[in-house]
Amino acid sequence: MKAWQINELGDPWTNLCVGEVTLPTAPKSVCRIEVEAVDLNFADILQCQGSYQEKLDTPFTPGMNAVGKVIEVGENSGHAVGDRIIGPTYKGFGGYAEECFIPGGQATGLDDEVDPIKAAALHVTYGTAWFGLHLRGNLKPGETVLVLAAAGGVGAAAVELAKVHGCWVVAAAGGAEKTSACLQIGADEVVDYNSEDLYEKVMSLTDGRGVDVVYDPVGAHYFDMARRLVAWEGRYLIIGFAAGTIPSAPMNHALVKNYSLVGVHMGGYRGRDEKPFDDCYRELYAMLMEDRISPLVDAVVGFDQLPDMLQRLANRQSKGRIVFAPGR
Repeated sequence: MKAWQINELGDPWTNLCVGEVTLPTAPKSVCRIEVEAVDLNFADILQCQGSYQEKLDTPFTPGMNAVGKVIEVGENSGHAVGDRIIGPTYKGFGGYAEECFIPGGQATGLDDEVDPIKAAALHVTYGTAWFGLHLRGNLKPGETVLVLAAAGGVGAAAVELAKVHGCWVVAAAGGAEKTSACLQIGADEVVDYNSEDLYEKVMSLTDGRGVDVVYDPVGAHYFDMARRLVAWEGRYLIIGFAAGTIPSAPMNHALVKNYSLVGVHMGGYRGRDEKPFDDCYRELYAMLMEDRISPLVDAVVGFDQLPDMLQRLANRQSKGRIVFAPGR
């Protein structure tokens, strides 16, 4: 089968190599799928560079999540040949290929009616937003929410889920094109990082109160600005550090304003408590089929365009999700 591989750690847009790869027999509890679609994740770039928390030995095929039809099952996989599933890939046999492995116990079944592009665009980003806003953030209808990097995949998902839940949402993004995209997916107000002061704009929009929830997948210097915008008894949701720098939190500030700093590690629930995944995806895919949510897809690409699109993602030039479909 055809697959992209990293033979030497480094930037994937320069170090990825495409070629013929033979997968072994599906291991116990694992399914082999014919790949229909894969979402491009910033974490895939970090893994190729060797800076992600989960290290893989080279050579490996990146692509942390995939959707497709089961074509082989290992013992006790929990699925059958012909099932459509989506989930995290297995031990370096990733989704940037015509076929890949998915652990059966971590896979979610998909009806044939579910569009694979939408499923790939939704699964991680909306799952992260659901875990953050609902499971960890205890979001309530009518609350105010500030979403940082709101034109990116994780941010756009948070904007849409917060709006569906009946909240008032301020979306922060860089540039007119991205802020326009935020308005299109339902944000009530936008802040342009490139031309507006985040603190001043949000305080003006909220009459000096601030917001109940900050959703932050960025980290770095944005943290110091955004933490001052948390209202009394609010929640600051720590989603990730896409800017590359992990900030430090002044605990006295959280004490004085009585707000919570809340870590959101969706993958950490694997092996500890699987029930939230069932609840999350049952709700999300029901909303998708009812057209209550619609993932923002920036581009759908085939094999040849994949390295360039990973560089585009790394340079924060994309809006929403980029999806790899090997059949394109």
